[in-house]
Amino acid sequence: MLPREQPTINSQQGFSMCFGCGRENPIGLKMTFHWDGHTVSGRFVPTEVHQGWPGVVHGGIIGSILDETIGYVSFYEGLETVTGKLETRIKRPVRVGESLTVSGYLTRRSRKLIEAKAVAADAEGAIVAEATAVLYVVRDLVKSGNGFKAVIWDMDGVIADTASYHYAAWRQAFAKRGIDYPEEKFRLSFGQRNDIIISRAMGPGVSPQLIAEISDEKEEIYRRSIVGHLKPLPGAIELVRSLHSRGFRMAIASSAPKENIELVLHLLGIRDCFQAIISARDVPLGKPDPEVYLVAAQRLGVAPQHCVVIEDAVAGVEGARAGGMRSIAVTNTHPREKLALADLVVDSLETVDAADIERLLGLRPA
Repeated sequence: MLPREQPTINSQQGFSMCFGCGRENPIGLKMTFHWDGHTVSGRFVPTEVHQGWPGVVHGGIIGSILDETIGYVSFYEGLETVTGKLETRIKRPVRVGESLTVSGYLTRRSRKLIEAKAVAADAEGAIVAEATAVLYVVRDLVKSGNGFKAVIWDMDGVIADTASYHYAAWRQAFAKRGIDYPEEKFRLSFGQRNDIIISRAMGPGVSPQLIAEISDEKEEIYRRSIVGHLKPLPGAIELVRSLHSRGFRMAIASSAPKENIELVLHLLGIRDCFQAIISARDVPLGKPDPEVYLVAAQRLGVAPQHCVVIEDAVAGVEGARAGGMRSIAVTNTHPREKLALADLVVDSLETVDAADIERLLGLRPA
């Protein structure tokens, strides 16, 4: 008998097809979670495709929701694990369309395994199901070194000086439709997703088709305009290359389309410094929701508490904190006082080096 090939357990391969959280799995649950340093929490609304008996959610789906929640407990603890034992208790039938809040936390940890608990509650806070699990530790991301050195970058306003090109492109796309777009409104929305910007500029009732049309047109104008003209912001390229040479794993987490990100990194000659790119296409929610940073951490194979986010936007700093990450804010777009939630606020990345990031991660004395 031929030996059975063992699967590879490695978060650096990404989670895009995970049944629980993968964004590209067409039949997946697409769950997202937040972390407060102790408890993982999330929300799930089952649909008719999740039913067993008519109108009642299948018990296997309830088990999967709780198992995924517990899996994220281990990830936030800096561990790659596999479930060895899962005991689920369903206290009452869950209806299709019923909003569930899930939460999970660690109950015991040793070198080779962890134990955790998760609960699902209804809108009134009553527990409808709970689970306990034993998970076997495959890899300790902290002890292996992967968890120590991770930097997640925003791009526009942090790495590249793109604001004027974005504004000109938006003005042209909106002017074609008779809409004035003053610079003040642009600055308040800079860094947000295109669908949000367009909806706010045009008012309620704008169709998804028109949003897509304006967005595509604006981005085409923008990409044409930066070729041969794009400049990096002070200190950004030097810091990227310095961190790369010192073994930091790095990702871009941006609300920009992936085509924009790839073009900017190519024009600046730093594409090979990044192991992951997370764009607006990869996550349904924009900043300050932390999902874009959490997906980046997953793809890097790094626990969130061992990531530093570099941002210029208030929403970005808030999202980093919500994701359990440290942050550096640079005052390229907003004044210092609006970025006070960041762990470190600087006027230029020229003043930041690898030692500053290691101090934020607790790897150097303060």
